[in-house]
Amino acid sequence: MEMKIRPAYALVAAGLIGLPACADRTPEVGDVEGVYALPAEALEVRELGRGGTLGQVLEATLDYNDQQALLMAFREQASPRRLREGTEVTLRYLQAGSVPANQGVLRGIDVALSRDETVRLTRVGGAWDSELVTTPVYTDTVMVAGEVATSLWESVISNAGLEGAHYQDRVVLVDLLDRIFQWQLDFSRQVQRGDYFRVAFEREVRPDGSMKRGTILAAEFVNVGRPFHAVWFDPNGDGDGSYFDLDGKSVRRAFLLKPLEFRRISSRYTSGRFHPILKRWRAHRGVDYAADRGTPVMATSDGVVIQRGPNGGLGNAVEIRHPNGFITRYGHLNGFRSGVSVGSRVKQGEVIGYVGSTGLATGPHLHYEMLRSGRHVDPLSVDLPAGDPVPEDNWGRWTSELSPRLALLERLPPPGLARFAGVDQPEERSTAAEGSDR
Repeated sequence: MEMKIRPAYALVAAGLIGLPACADRTPEVGDVEGVYALPAEALEVRELGRGGTLGQVLEATLDYNDQQALLMAFREQASPRRLREGTEVTLRYLQAGSVPANQGVLRGIDVALSRDETVRLTRVGGAWDSELVTTPVYTDTVMVAGEVATSLWESVISNAGLEGAHYQDRVVLVDLLDRIFQWQLDFSRQVQRGDYFRVAFEREVRPDGSMKRGTILAAEFVNVGRPFHAVWFDPNGDGDGSYFDLDGKSVRRAFLLKPLEFRRISSRYTSGRFHPILKRWRAHRGVDYAADRGTPVMATSDGVVIQRGPNGGLGNAVEIRHPNGFITRYGHLNGFRSGVSVGSRVKQGEVIGYVGSTGLATGPHLHYEMLRSGRHVDPLSVDLPAGDPVPEDNWGRWTSELSPRLALLERLPPPGLARFAGVDQPEERSTAAEGSDR
């Protein structure tokens, strides 16, 4: 491309050459207009249609032999058969006018496998070269605190401290909090107005600001004045860690408090309830959760499936035997997850079926029962055994990681704790409030 020197630049250069060495001032050049360059490539984005193939997307651009060479290079990184509808295929052309002899030449193709991986295909002579490009991320730590006005969901989603976070990332944070504290708190029924939370959240962030992965390093939730803590500890550094309270005790329990996420209780355990279908009073030996049809149902503890299928008024049901004489039942299911059968082992939190309205049910909901040594117990009030504490041989490392992670929370103001502290002691309450403003 021919380069031209603007006359103004030429005059300035001539003036500088003619300046005497003893000049006592520097000449002013004045404002210089910006020089803009066209991007080296022109991009065209296409999408894979329903039932379409990568070859079909490119058939109008590449001849048959070129397509086959490109697909062969693509297969070195991924299977073209696994591309989903909506997959973006970006064609990279040499920018028109940049190199006259190559205008309109396709120099490369990018196929987005996911938000985090792209197959980049580059033309090399008469062939194609391929590489798997990983979306770069950076790590940051977000610290956020809030007070519950209506629900935990609303308090997190609308929290000003998360202003720069994508909406879906806020949803993930709510879900993580629910998963961490699910053994201590049922956020769908126990959270009260004025409850308070503090969270230190480590994220891997993509260039567009969305989160690839997130881990809660430390969290505190104050429920009606009672604080609950959870601190992440991963002694092996393999991502298979867990959460513990300030004393090193596991926040996990042998059973989840509920088999569904964020669902309303429509009927509790009681010795007498008027049955809406049978039209008579009878005991209700379980808890009903209102939920949409198809909502995933989770096993509340590790165990073995001992019944799967029709079970009288419970309709489609799953029954699981757990250690220490516990049995749980899940009724009115619309269907079962593939692989769940009599004799199969399930893990705590594993999906076993889906909410329905089979059996004696007026609408879609889950009926959940718990038995201990053959006798029904109230799932909402039974005292459940705790998980394993921090291993003794890792105690030193645990204490060394505990302090800096708690320090992250201490950087956030605790109005919830300040408000509940010393309700009957006005002087102490005043001191705590003053300290929270510092």
